[in-house]
Amino acid sequence: MLCPRSGGQGDGTTGPQANAIREVRKMHDDGFFDDEVAATYDDADGISALEVVDPAVDLLAEYAGGGRVLEFAIGTGRLALPLARKGIEVEGIELSRAMVSRLRAKEGGTDIPVVIGDMATTRVDRRFSLVYLAFNTINNLTSQEAQVACFLNAAAHLETGGHFLIEVGVPPLQRLPLGETILAFDRTETHWGVDEYDVVSQNFTSHHIRIRDGNYRRFSVPFRYAWPAEFDLMARLAGLKLKDRWGGWKKEPFTKVSDQHVSVWQKIAG
Repeated sequence: MLCPRSGGQGDGTTGPQANAIREVRKMHDDGFFDDEVAATYDDADGISALEVVDPAVDLLAEYAGGGRVLEFAIGTGRLALPLARKGIEVEGIELSRAMVSRLRAKEGGTDIPVVIGDMATTRVDRRFSLVYLAFNTINNLTSQEAQVACFLNAAAHLETGGHFLIEVGVPPLQRLPLGETILAFDRTETHWGVDEYDVVSQNFTSHHIRIRDGNYRRFSVPFRYAWPAEFDLMARLAGLKLKDRWGGWKKEPFTKVSDQHVSVWQKIAG
């Protein structure tokens, strides 16, 4: 998730970070994550189930190693709050004030420092042992330059030897019939979802219909997908080296049939 912030033009910022700033300025304050989306975010896709959250929190705590943790796109605190309950010092960056309001309303939510800003350019004046980005959120940055800027930003926040972790899906292009661009990814009584792919630009749009209390809401969100090897190159540009790649939070092997990966890169120099 990302949002606009000041800076970039006229402040000497150049390269991927300047372009990332221009990209996020195109969006309004809460991006695509307004009050209505925030109200049901924790209920979507089973992401708040204990069998989903607990393995993620355990793995994040392992890579944190007792040090401070920064979550890019902290959202409603789905992962940050259980981490904090383990005694880990957690901070966050988040685009959406609506999402942060949901975090603040939860037990312990007012104790977690959150900076309103985008994950590609916003800085926190501290170093961390772990920076992480979960649930496909790297794809919310819709250009390669913005994604590179996110890796650079993560590296800037890390102590030497610290880790940057992302959870993201593997592009399911093998399911696309030749010449087709549309893939359905969800159809339930409360949600229909279809992804529309541009395999040249690596951009795609998720089209949603949410059905609630007899009413429905239709909205679309743009994304950019990247392959694991491309993320590895982004990491290398940021001074990070691949340490581990798993097929999920439980350290499942990453194989040719994996539909997601949890990848961890380590900062190799100050």
